[in-house]
Amino acid sequence: MGMNLENLPEDIRKKIADLQNIQIQLQNFRNTHEFLESQNRDTELCIQELENADQDTTVYKSIGGILVKSTRDRLLDEKKSLKISTEMRLKTIKQKEERTLQTLEQMKKSLQSEIQHNQ
Repeated sequence: MGMNLENLPEDIRKKIADLQNIQIQLQNFRNTHEFLESQNRDTELCIQELENADQDTTVYKSIGGILVKSTRDRLLDEKKSLKISTEMRLKTIKQKEERTLQTLEQMKKSLQSEIQHNQ
């Protein structure tokens, strides 16, 4: 049951294109969400390991393609700061994802109604 888009009015074709753009945007938000959750899990593991390490344990952090000697406390502070930042970004992206999904659903309903009235 395919539909020939060329038979639809220009405004409906534009709305279909807008809907497709919103779907792409939603997928981008979801991809970012997954990446941030993965980064957050990795950061949590690092924090746990650093908290379990002795105060005088030699630690290194990766900067680009090299490892640089650091202190346990400095690296722990950096990871905790990264965790807070990642959690804030996660909260923001979740909100954007939810709003975009609501917009997408509203657009779908509106578009379906318009298409049915044009047939």
